[in-house]
Amino acid sequence: MTNRFVNKVVVISGGTSGIGLATAKAFSAEGASVFITGRRKETLDAAVREIGGRITGIQGDMSRLADIDRLYDAVQQKHSSIDIVFANAGGGEFAPLGAISEDHYQKTFDTNVKGTLFTVQKALPLLRDGASIILTSSTTSISGTPAFSVYSATKAAIRSFARNWILDLKDRRIRVNAISPGVTETAGLNELFGGGDQAEGTKNYLAGQIPIGRIGKPEEIAKAVLFLASEDASFINGIELFVDGGHAQI
Repeated sequence: MTNRFVNKVVVISGGTSGIGLATAKAFSAEGASVFITGRRKETLDAAVREIGGRITGIQGDMSRLADIDRLYDAVQQKHSSIDIVFANAGGGEFAPLGAISEDHYQKTFDTNVKGTLFTVQKALPLLRDGASIILTSSTTSISGTPAFSVYSATKAAIRSFARNWILDLKDRRIRVNAISPGVTETAGLNELFGGGDQAEGTKNYLAGQIPIGRIGKPEEIAKAVLFLASEDASFINGIELFVDGGHAQI
């Protein structure tokens, strides 16, 4: 383990489980001061204990602008600037065309698109020039999935944000990149797939479609996020980095 992020300030939305939690652990292990958000206090407190190091948990729902304001107020109480924002909070549920409700649409877009937009925009006054922003998109941004069109559309919007924001932020040399995980072993994925044997069967089926022969681990996605955030990626800007075992490339 290196100390690439000593004295760096990192904000991670949706940092209490899965990819967000693994990424928070990785940044903390490399010396960063990390702020994570989560909606449920008990889960947030457990994540803070698990991550260790210089970690602060802020309870909040990133689809609510007041909660985002509270996040950055908390950061500003401890630090004068932010080096890295990982806008990761998001989620989705299955709903086929013909059964999509207004609530399903609103909830998914508010969490994934509105939340990402304002998590980044409200960070700008604190982001230092030359900072790094990483957005969580998905392989669903470029490939079709039955009954998953609303979620997939939100992830395509997030990928588009990266392309456009690098132009808005070019004078400040702030890099914006999107990470697109494939099927990854998380509690959220198990819930999406129905849990238990049903989830295991679906994951085994999908593993057979992935060239590398298995689904991903949150820690593997975290390593890609840290790469994009680091000076090793100093000339990488506006990309969509697929971390999916090759699934989106076939």
